Amino acid sequence: MQQHLRTTVVTIASAALVGGLLLVGGGSAAAAPSGISGDFNGDGYRDLAIGAPLGKAGKKANAGYVAVVYGTKKGLDRSKRTIISQAKTTIPGTPEGGDYFGDRLTTGDLDGDGYTDLVIGVHSERIGKSSSYGTITVVWGGPKGLSKGVDISSPLPKYRSELGWSLATGDFDGDGRTDLAAVNIAAPELNIFKGPISRKGKAAGLVGIDTQDQTGINADRIIAGNVNGDRATDLLVMGQQAKGNGYITRSVLYKGGTAGLKPAGKVAGGYEAVIADVNKDGYGDIVTGNFMEKSAEEPNGGPGGAVTVTYGSAAGLSTRTPVRITQSTAKVPGTAKKGDRFGWSLSAGDTNGDGYADIAVGVPGKDVAGKTDAGAVVVLRGSAKGLTGTGSKGFTQNTAKVPDTSEERDQFGASVLLTDSNKDRRAELVVGAFAENNGAGAVWLFKTTKSGITATGSTAFGATGVGGPKGLSYFGDVLAG
Repeated sequence: MQQHLRTTVVTIASAALVGGLLLVGGGSAAAAPSGISGDFNGDGYRDLAIGAPLGKAGKKANAGYVAVVYGTKKGLDRSKRTIISQAKTTIPGTPEGGDYFGDRLTTGDLDGDGYTDLVIGVHSERIGKSSSYGTITVVWGGPKGLSKGVDISSPLPKYRSELGWSLATGDFDGDGRTDLAAVNIAAPELNIFKGPISRKGKAAGLVGIDTQDQTGINADRIIAGNVNGDRATDLLVMGQQAKGNGYITRSVLYKGGTAGLKPAGKVAGGYEAVIADVNKDGYGDIVTGNFMEKSAEEPNGGPGGAVTVTYGSAAGLSTRTPVRITQSTAKVPGTAKKGDRFGWSLSAGDTNGDGYADIAVGVPGKDVAGKTDAGAVVVLRGSAKGLTGTGSKGFTQNTAKVPDTSEERDQFGASVLLTDSNKDRRAELVVGAFAENNGAGAVWLFKTTKSGITATGSTAFGATGVGGPKGLSYFGDVLAG
């Protein structure tokens, strides 16, 4: 039986609710939306969604919530925030222990109004008293930020087995409308909800794709991006493929087009990925992360983990030999050690404004100053030669000017996000450590300069810093924007 690759880590504990969990959304009433990706309130600045899937909501532990911090000309402003959970009357559902609301997030303008919407895959939500699980909640963006939400209600797959396990948005058929892709563990494993999606939760259509039947690879994690530079968004499907008496991690690229998504070639397997143009040739490159050690089952792993770059071209996948990068690669900070989990999390963005996409790599299993699994982050730089170790930087909580101190099992780097929240055309770095303070979790914000990410001026905050509850929440487990 195939195993799904990265499951939610569940800890049973309690959290105390402090004050009101649900706050008023930030943002100004702009005359017209910016149309910028990740801008929930249309003011021209990208915003940040932070998942806290074990957080208390409506007095229910492990129900989960999402904290949203809005961008401004000075960057992310914690005074402008919203907390979203099923305890809010404008959000569908009822808080229940084990819902893990917020552990699957993506963004996109699903209704075409110019405001980015937040999509939440509530894959552990039981449907009535049936044996079906999983719903997808869309929280609509607008001039006052994120507010009302709706569950996608029609059309829907006949059977839902953790629908929303993984999510991605893009224009997969090139018709100019944003579609939503969602993994449904039951076959067909990949569902495409055709855009636009109405404010009542009705998609324009539903397409089911059985990736295992087509390619031998089950759909576990999906990543959207444009590899060949055409009008349609492509989709990377990551999962496992049968080999002998076991399974091997593999990925397959599905190319978008007027006929929908079609298989276009297999690439390096792993557990995380991002698609971005790291060599500025106009084509998206596929960067896959495999935090496992190299083995027959994990051929794309490495000493302490690895990332593999498969380059894009006008034809789709380039004939160029993929490049594998580990902590043993020249000029990459740190020393590769078993259990580092280099490549556990990935994000892409131009950190210094040179036009090349850079890649942030989470290393949450990195031991720091003798502290097991304290965690680290490495930022690899894009260039005309592609992604290399040249110019890369490493950060931990022990790095000078970074708040706090590396501690046992913080898992700093378990989530990363590169995002330009102040519109200076350089991406800042957001780092999550869900296990900080015994699972309360925390997030770090790193600024950027013409030389890239810097620790100078970095700040950190936990759930209470944005009006959330104290205690166990895994705040920062997932980042989106």
